[in-house]
Amino acid sequence: MATKYCVLDETKICDDCGECNVCDLDPNKICDNCMKCLKTGADYNAIEIDEIIDDGTGAQAYEQLRKDLAETDGTEPFDCFKDQPNG
Repeated sequence: MATKYCVLDETKICDDCGECNVCDLDPNKICDNCMKCLKTGADYNAIEIDEIIDDGTGAQAYEQLRKDLAETDGTEPFDCFKDQPNG
């Protein structure tokens, strides 16, 4: 199993301290995804993605998922996005 690192300090190994779950606006509160921290006065909220970190395992994991699903129920991953026949 790969070592899990802290999302706030990439040099620290995650020790499940919970600091990453603390509310940005109220340090005494656990984040409940209220989104008040993203209030910008804009008509919409967005999070800019400036980097995607690929550890190289995504394609392998997807192929394993396809194999597992084919063996169990014959479906393909993401079949739910394909056009469904009417009727």
